Amino acid sequence: MADDAVLVTGAAGFIGYHVARRLSEAGRTVVGVDNLNHYYDPALKQARLGELAKLPSFRFIKLDLADKAGTAALFGEHRFPFVVHLAAQAGVRHSLVNPHAYIDANLQGFTNVLEGCRHNGCRHLLFASSSSVYGSNTKLPFSVHHNVDHPISLYGATKKANELMAHAYSHLFRLPATGLRFFTVYGPWGRPDMAMFIFASAILAGKPIRLFNNGQMRRDFTFVDDATEAVVRLVDRIPTANPYWSSMAPDPASSSAPWRIYNIGNNRTVEVAHVLKLLESELGKIAIREMAEMQPGDVAETCADVDDLMRDVGFRPTTPIEEGIRKFAAWYRQYHRI
Repeated sequence: MADDAVLVTGAAGFIGYHVARRLSEAGRTVVGVDNLNHYYDPALKQARLGELAKLPSFRFIKLDLADKAGTAALFGEHRFPFVVHLAAQAGVRHSLVNPHAYIDANLQGFTNVLEGCRHNGCRHLLFASSSSVYGSNTKLPFSVHHNVDHPISLYGATKKANELMAHAYSHLFRLPATGLRFFTVYGPWGRPDMAMFIFASAILAGKPIRLFNNGQMRRDFTFVDDATEAVVRLVDRIPTANPYWSSMAPDPASSSAPWRIYNIGNNRTVEVAHVLKLLESELGKIAIREMAEMQPGDVAETCADVDDLMRDVGFRPTTPIEEGIRKFAAWYRQYHRI
């Protein structure tokens, strides 16, 4: 395996596809892993893989990371120097109806990845966390230096658990690990269970759209190219112990171990109702709106403090929501042949 080779888990997923593509196009050897489950239409995952298959430095392996023996064999054979772990069971609302899927994928699967990294010389593990870890926090913008001990969804709890698990391995085995708290990533090749995709589908089909919190939800929408750029820049920024970290006043974003947490967000909050209006304009059709109460596990507003990201890799996401939605709508039309 090349010295700069990267394992990207969840490579058939939304962010995983974009990260694998960018790393491959940059000339790195990339092995992509995915279990191609049926959480949403596997045809979309296959289409993403079809695009990745055109890249000479990309190779795909189908594997469920909850398979302990299979994951151990994968790591033992390839001894990946870099791992970008993006595979997970996603979705806040789905965790209310199928909690076991989150335990299997987000806890058991991540344990197997940690063990693979530990025993096979991994130089840097990056792993997906989520803005959902902020849970009951209301102080905005959300900062990686804030305490996040009160998740309000099982999904958020599993992502917080991932951060803690990675820290334990960093402390015990000096495994360099970087957690990535993604904030509402959207764009071409997005997931069908996410707001942008749901809205576009409903608008064009003439079906009603439920706007939770009576249309007053606000999110830090982050264009996928920006999120990808942040991840790619962080791959080679291997964390080290923070020499100023104090056990008497512990910083939640760093450690005496080689472990770091970053927000991957746009540092701007946009009302979901405004996003819907922009999509209506791009698609040339008016949506049918239904107002609804806040859903269990949801929060009213998110906004990311990305100062640490800017300081450490010289980048902060900046794509305006208008530009991002224009690109998403163009892809949506092309993919669905509209």
